[in-house]
Amino acid sequence: MASSLLVLLDDIAAVLDDVALMTKTAAKKTAGVLGDDLALNAQQVTGVKADRELPVVWAVAKGSFVNKAILVPAALAISYFIPWLITPLLMIGGAFLCFEGFEKIVHKFIDHGDGETEHKQAVADPAIDLLDFEKDKIKGAIRTDFILSAEIIAITLGAVAGASFGQQVVVVAGIALIMTAGVYGFVAGIVKIDDAGLALTRRQSASAQAFGRGLLAFAPWLMKALSIAGTAAMFLVGGGILVHGVPALHHGVEDLAHHTGALSGLVTTLLNALVGIIVGAIIVGVAQLIARFRR
Repeated sequence: MASSLLVLLDDIAAVLDDVALMTKTAAKKTAGVLGDDLALNAQQVTGVKADRELPVVWAVAKGSFVNKAILVPAALAISYFIPWLITPLLMIGGAFLCFEGFEKIVHKFIDHGDGETEHKQAVADPAIDLLDFEKDKIKGAIRTDFILSAEIIAITLGAVAGASFGQQVVVVAGIALIMTAGVYGFVAGIVKIDDAGLALTRRQSASAQAFGRGLLAFAPWLMKALSIAGTAAMFLVGGGILVHGVPALHHGVEDLAHHTGALSGLVTTLLNALVGIIVGAIIVGVAQLIARFRR
């Protein structure tokens, strides 16, 4: 009896160890999307009154949990009944990441931030109903979260495709919960950095005031860094998914990287990003041509 119990405990420990390892692997693969998720969600509360920032973040977080409650069962059902569909869905998700990344670059250098200027003017307009404005921000953020959540879950499912269905359930559900709590907890901290800095500047201590001024100067740079890192991650993750999904391309990248010796890892990453940029540029170009013909 005792030996049977020990064997059972050993089997449970082995399963938990496998789940922990797969969760760690899946978390690494979804980290690229996470960077963009952080930047986008932090930007969604721009223009909201300071005392409403945390309620807005919480409202979006609740919407994100609802998104996960829809997406996780759907993804697991696909894995169980039509597992061959996982790779095509991953390829579509990777292509969408590349498209989204290149579109952000196009808007940055062609639109010159016109959307941001219009947004500031709308917030300054006293005729704007701030409650409706806040609701629109929340709805937009939840829609964005749905797309990014779908990408995170698809990548996670691809990382555990070879595992048992029970392990897939634990890992996918675990990643969904961890990512949601982590992203929106971090976003809540980001949007309050400037408030914390302002509060510190009002302290009597000179060191506290200096630290507060540092936080105020750091906050906009953090947002810019997150935005840049998120865009770069889109090409790295999206390009990597596409490269791995096309065997000939995957072997070509591996062969090129192999000849660089110690730099093979860096070269592989850069080539994945290059593929992502090229695919993103092609899709954006095609989308703009279609839009032009429709007009």
